[in-house]
Amino acid sequence: MVYFQSPLSHVRNVIVEGNHFVSESELVTISDLSTGTSMWNLDKEEVKNRVLEHVEISSVEVKRELPSTIVLTIEEYARIGYLFRDDKYFPILETGQFLDELPRQTFPSDAPLLIGFSQGEELAELSAELQNIPSQLIERISEIFYKPTENDSLSIILYMTDGIEVHTSIRNFSEHMAPYPSIVKELDRNKQGILHMRMSPYFEEFVTEEESESEGEG
Repeated sequence: MVYFQSPLSHVRNVIVEGNHFVSESELVTISDLSTGTSMWNLDKEEVKNRVLEHVEISSVEVKRELPSTIVLTIEEYARIGYLFRDDKYFPILETGQFLDELPRQTFPSDAPLLIGFSQGEELAELSAELQNIPSQLIERISEIFYKPTENDSLSIILYMTDGIEVHTSIRNFSEHMAPYPSIVKELDRNKQGILHMRMSPYFEEFVTEEESESEGEG
């Protein structure tokens, strides 16, 4: 009874686990947990709902650790890309939500850069397609350039972390890219060229100047 009625039963420590992009101090603030809160009068659902109001948080578990510690275990939404515009990087969450620009001197490396896009239908469609790409494949995409052509106003060029250049389209992008890992395994890595990933994927080898000249002479 003395413990329940004394300050000994008040929250003294808040531990945050699992967060990566959202700071611990910000999460503690929005949780509204204070050192005067009773461990036993604490409404865990209310705390959870407050934290889930943050646009980057997908789930949270609230746990008591006696005598006076609350543990918040956080899961954040994945970042599927960064819109690069006006020398600024704007994160895009797997929900399709755009965040404010990253701080200066911060260079993102956990998701592809989207270059040549502006806010509009093309970017919205690509964001939706990226949500359907497995994280293992997202990690293999370094940059996505918007390069519309006469034949395809949604044409894009991808530069992969394994050095391969991919030409494809925003339309059905996730479906077209699905076989990428298995196709790359079959490529001769000594050959340079473009991998076209559409309905019927194929590899187009670069023609060197020497080859071009010999063909001309022939």
